[in-house]
Amino acid sequence: MEPHLLHRVSDSVATVVVHHPAKRNAMTAAMWRALPELLGTLAGDPAVRALVLTGEGATFCAGADISTLRDSAQEAQLLAVRAEEALAAFPKPTLAAIRGHCVGGGAQLAAACDLRFAEEGALFGVTPAKLGVVYPASATRRLVSLVGPATAKYLLFSGELIDAGRALRTGLVDEVLPGEELDKRVAEFTRVLVSRSQLTQAAAKEFANGRTDRDEHWAAQARGSGDTAEGVAAFLERRQPRFAWSVPTSG
Repeated sequence: MEPHLLHRVSDSVATVVVHHPAKRNAMTAAMWRALPELLGTLAGDPAVRALVLTGEGATFCAGADISTLRDSAQEAQLLAVRAEEALAAFPKPTLAAIRGHCVGGGAQLAAACDLRFAEEGALFGVTPAKLGVVYPASATRRLVSLVGPATAKYLLFSGELIDAGRALRTGLVDEVLPGEELDKRVAEFTRVLVSRSQLTQAAAKEFANGRTDRDEHWAAQARGSGDTAEGVAAFLERRQPRFAWSVPTSG
């Protein structure tokens, strides 16, 4: 089977699977190109309220398929950045479910997700120094925002791998689970995500990502949505809220 991206939607959660097991789910140029379009489709699907990114089998993603760098390293990096930015801009909560190696472009994709849950045996590395590649500014800033300058420099300067425990301590991942519990925990947590207010999540995502010019926009959305009144009523009535606001399908 050719390397490709699989996806499915179930219980309001879209799952995107990096499928290239022959090369530990390394991303080919075609896969990098396909990801933004796929994300655009899923973002516009009102049935999707959260997205999980994972890899086929026992590996998340070992990075870019190095054979693609022989033709044009610059073009390959541009494709990776476009995919990374599309993932970071996805308007609903995103979670990377990580097993095995999460390296290079794989770490770039994981960092572009809102949250990262990993199994205990996962390994992480940012490896451009092994190839003489200049890591993109956007990816560098995103890495620094997660782990701080010191750890970002350690990873970028050395290209060394770190284990899941260190990734948790430095903020690169949010939770570490025994391997047999990862899927259960991801399913449990995404059920929580899809039950919450999309209005709160969408505004919080913009603000957390650094946008500073949309306070009035989100205040107007809150006034018109009725979500706050519904949330308060549901709390007082001890029932699950039925939030009405959803991410506009036009983006």
